[in-house]
Parts: sequence; structure tokens; C-alpha cells
Amino acid sequence: MAEMKNSGEFATKIGFVMASVGSAVGMGNIWMFPYRVGQYGGAAFLIPYFLFVALFGWVGLSGEFGLGRLTGTGPIGSYDYAMKSRGKRGGKFLGAIPLFGSLGIAIGYSIVVGWVLRSMFGSLTGAMLDSDAGEFFAQMTGPFGSVPWHLAVIVITVLVLACGAVEGIEKVNKVMMPSFFILFLIIAVRVAFLPGAAEGYAYLLIPHWEQLLRPETWIMAMGQAFFSLSITGSGMIIYGSYLSKKEDIVHSSGLTAALDTVAALIAGFAIIPAVFAFGLDPQKGPPLLFITLPKVFAQMPAGRLFAVLFFLSVLFAGITSLVNMFEVVGEAVQRHLRLARVPAMLLVGAVAFAVGVFIEYEPYMGRWMDMITIYVVPAGAVLGAVMIYWVLGLPKIRAELMRGRSKPLGKAFDFCAKYLYVLLATAVVAFSVIYQGIG
Repeated sequence: MAEMKNSGEFATKIGFVMASVGSAVGMGNIWMFPYRVGQYGGAAFLIPYFLFVALFGWVGLSGEFGLGRLTGTGPIGSYDYAMKSRGKRGGKFLGAIPLFGSLGIAIGYSIVVGWVLRSMFGSLTGAMLDSDAGEFFAQMTGPFGSVPWHLAVIVITVLVLACGAVEGIEKVNKVMMPSFFILFLIIAVRVAFLPGAAEGYAYLLIPHWEQLLRPETWIMAMGQAFFSLSITGSGMIIYGSYLSKKEDIVHSSGLTAALDTVAALIAGFAIIPAVFAFGLDPQKGPPLLFITLPKVFAQMPAGRLFAVLFFLSVLFAGITSLVNMFEVVGEAVQRHLRLARVPAMLLVGAVAFAVGVFIEYEPYMGRWMDMITIYVVPAGAVLGAVMIYWVLGLPKIRAELMRGRSKPLGKAFDFCAKYLYVLLATAVVAFSVIYQGIG
């Protein structure tokens, strides 16, 4: 069966890794990870989290990158390729499920990133910090409360992708992701000098070993690791399709997982100590980002500057994630509807905005994202795992993963990929439904 041709390759390995990290690093690293570390055992939580990150990065990311590079296309074409390798049909339909998941996340995510953009400008002008942060948040998250900011985020994302499938993605991530790390490091260093910050470090770092005896600790660590790495059965497949045959996929997957983890840790050390320094609640979700932290910045010396830097760094994380979501959907529109790149991206942006504008009201957006992240995305991720390691099969995916690699994968990879990873991915679906979200 002949391989399909893609529309370009990443020019450098670092460009590919930065793009993958950009896709993985998002709101979950910023508003969910620090809270979960503190709630489920502090430093003890990091033990299962690191284990799951290592496993999912090794076999999960590698598998999705490998399938994409093998087929040279996104989930619809890749799943079709895998099914046809078994003489079966229906791959295109199955591939549409994770694709819909990516579009669904993009619709809700673009609203949240619009809030980030508005908060950045509100911090710059003082409109956010000089007023009640709760009122500012309520205003921008009301019905049709953030239309121009929401639209601006979608326009920025479409413009990035209109520059070219690989060129635009690589260029924006090479700038935005290093900037994200630098800005968060600056904030983390400043926060370290706040009186009372030590309580935040204790919340994050003092291990409560008894938490490791709770099944919920392992379940939440698994969910956090799984979703943080952006294993969705779609987005990483499309980035893999733009990867050179000379690159070592497994090594690139390891770098991606490591940098995503570093991003989460830096976010934790920047946010939680600041929250504790002013005696506020390190609650998860939008309230932490848009209500609690503005209260912190309002009380800090040079708080306006650090608020702008903070929201700018979060904006970079959001845009780079949106670029991946739009790209995987846009590639499918180009290939299967036979549209040129610019019209395809405009169509994706238009659909995302047309649906999103009616769910800008925060409760509506929350229900939308719950539906997508609890049911659709985990199902797509399991489909991807099964498609890669059971339908396409280990011999073919191993052969692809060995391209550009000198060291053999070893027999442990086969067991972990075909049995352990697929089992855990299925468990993510079940626990997502039981707990109404674990990522």
C-alpha cells in the first residue's frame, strides 16, 4: 500500500518539538495541574504523574506521530489507511470522531483564549486590576460578552495557518513557546520574593504519602498526564505527518513530554505561591486564572506589568494549542472537500466562531467543553490507540518508529503499547464518565 504525500515537512527537529509542545501546553497546565498537585498529595502526586507522562509519551505520542508520518495525513486518512491494511472499510468514519473532538475543543478553547486576550488588555489599561475582578470576569463571560476578543483570537489563528501548513506552525511556535517559558520563569522568580510564598511551595512540594493509597490520586494523575500531552487521536497525528523520515520519533516524543511537564511545573511555581502569599484560594478552573490571580497582581508591586506578562504567556500557550486544533481540521477540509488552504482555514475559523459566539456565556461554554472532553475526546484517543497498535499492528508502526532511529525499541515497548497503553486509554474513557472529567 503506497504512502500518502503530505504538504511539507518541519524544517528542524526543534521546530517540530516546539510545535508539539505548543499543542500540548495549555490551560490544563496552568489552572488544573498546580491545584491537583496540592489536592492529591503534593510531591507524592508527582510520582504517579511522572510515571504516566513517561508511559504516554513513550508509546502514546510516539504512536500518533508514527501513524501520521507513515500515512502523511490526518486522522480520517490515517484511520482509513489502517483499516484498509486489514481489508476493511469504515476508517474515514472512525477518523471523523477524533476530528470532531478537535473541532469541539477549538470552539470552546477559542472563547477562553479570547478571555485571556481581553484580560491582558484589561491588565494593561488597568480596567481589570483597578476594578473588582469578579465583576470583570462576569461581564466578559456573559452572553455575547466577549465577541470582538473571541473573533480576534480566531483571526490570529487563521492568519498563522494561512502562511502555510508547516511554515506558519513552525515559525509561531519557535517564538511563542520559548517566550512562554521565559515569561513564566520571570513571574516565578518575582513570586519567590513575596512574603508568605513559602506556604505555596509547601502546598506543592511537601509529600503526603498517604494520598498514594487513594485510587483517586492515581486516576487524576493518569487523566492529567493523558490530556496534558494532547493525546486525542488527531492533533499529534497531523503534526507527525509533517515530520521528516530522518527524525527519531521516540526521542522527539520524549522531549515533548519532558518540556510539557516542565511547563506545568513552572506554572505551578509561578501561580500557587503567589496565591498563598495573599491568602487566597488556589481553586482550579477559570476562577483561578481570571479572578484569583488578578487579585494577586493588584496587590503586588508592579502588579500591572506582571499581570500583562502573565496573560501574554497564557495567550501564547492558548494560540499554539489552537493552531494545532485548527490545522488538523483544516487539513481534512483541504484534502476531503478539495479546498485550497486559505479558504479551508477561513471555513474552519468561520465554523468555530459561528458556533462559539452562541456559547460565550460561561455556563454554556462549560457544558459544551464537558461534553467534548468527557465523552468525545477520550473516545477518539482510544480509537487512535486501537487503530495504531491493533488494527495497523505493531510490525508496521514499529518499522515506522525505527526510521531515523539507531537503538531498537525492545520487547517492553510492544507490551506497553499494545496492552498497557490501550488498557489505560480505555480506563481514561471510563473514569472520565464516572468522575465527569479527569483531565
